[in-house]
Amino acid sequence: MNTPVRKLVAVVDDDPRILESLQDLLESAGYAVVLHASAGSLLASDVAGIDCLITDVGMPGIDGFELRDRVKRLRPELPVFLVSGRRDLTDDGAAGQVSGEFFRKPFDGSALLAAVDRAVRAGSGG
Repeated sequence: MNTPVRKLVAVVDDDPRILESLQDLLESAGYAVVLHASAGSLLASDVAGIDCLITDVGMPGIDGFELRDRVKRLRPELPVFLVSGRRDLTDDGAAGQVSGEFFRKPFDGSALLAAVDRAVRAGSGG
């Protein structure tokens, strides 16, 4: 009997509490999770193996927008979700920067998880 391969979600946030919270949420839903405290850490890793990315927008150095853009150049099909506590960003964008899925902190974990589920299922053809 084959054991299904768990989908791998990468989470990038400079707040360890958010990393821990998202790890708990995603693992409780059966995902494998890899955590990164910075965009540079993710970019130094092998992004080819991940099935989804959740990233904070406001981080020192490389922010979430730039991280999304860099990862999309490598993996255009990869689902990327942006999260932010910034109030000047909206779902339809701040100067057109936000595209795709956007969640404002504090976010609804079940809504984020449902979005990840949809994106990962679509990406795996099922």
